Amino acid sequence: MTARYAKVQLLIVLLMAASLACELPVTIPNSNAIRTAAAETVIAGFTQSAIPVSPTVLIPTATPTFTSTPEPPTITLTPSQTVTASPIPTSTSFTPLISVSVPTNCRIGPGRVYPLQGALLVGETAEVFGRTDTNEYWYIRNPDKPNEFCWVWGKYATLTGPFMALPIFTPPPTPTPTFTPTPSPSFDLKAAGMDSCGGSWWAEVEVKNTSLFVFKSMEYTVLDKVTDVEKALLVNGFTNKDGCSSTVINDSLAPNSSFVISSAVFDATLQNHPLRVEVTLCTELNQNGVCVSKKINFTP
Repeated sequence: MTARYAKVQLLIVLLMAASLACELPVTIPNSNAIRTAAAETVIAGFTQSAIPVSPTVLIPTATPTFTSTPEPPTITLTPSQTVTASPIPTSTSFTPLISVSVPTNCRIGPGRVYPLQGALLVGETAEVFGRTDTNEYWYIRNPDKPNEFCWVWGKYATLTGPFMALPIFTPPPTPTPTFTPTPSPSFDLKAAGMDSCGGSWWAEVEVKNTSLFVFKSMEYTVLDKVTDVEKALLVNGFTNKDGCSSTVINDSLAPNSSFVISSAVFDATLQNHPLRVEVTLCTELNQNGVCVSKKINFTP
């Protein structure tokens, strides 16, 4: 009874479900949802039975970049081969050098008028950096002061290296001389006319010593340009003839003193004749010592 009653109830339920199925919309389950639900069920099962593990955090690192370096070539030497290192060039390998066979002065310019800076001695060598356009002087490092430069004469020099490739240097200006001039004899000369006595005539000039020297002798020459007659007088001392009346003789002509001197005697008058006169005064007797000359032209 009871079992039959249960079957009847089941049948009723099935009939009611069938009737409802005809009225309600049919929903097809999503296959993905089914699979997800299944996966969640599986994971839940594993979770319940798994042993808890501390999480590991992975920190991303930069990907290294590699630059390939070419390997040096491999040198294979045969038993007869050797490797010789090349010499390292130095500045002196290409700098001309100079030496001398006689000690030679080194000056601030190419010539004796320039002051001395040093000297290049026998056995020394110096670097050469320039030259004159005539290759007579060479611009070198001063052997006595390496931080300075000077010019050396090349007469006794020997040069090595490419010295003809050196630049031509312009020398410094010639220095102004600072020497004190040496005093020298001097005198002034001017015409003093003509004089005569009987049948003789002579020209007269005045000389004045303008120096610190004493004059002791002279040469006195007169040319008559009308007659072309020339007379010369070489004497010690100085003579002045005043016509036929008197004659004055001085042994010397002192500094800053003046004296009228008479020429050699002419046989004809010199009146209105153009004359050329030359007088030479000397500091020693017989026209020796230091002599100086003057010329004038005049017509008495």
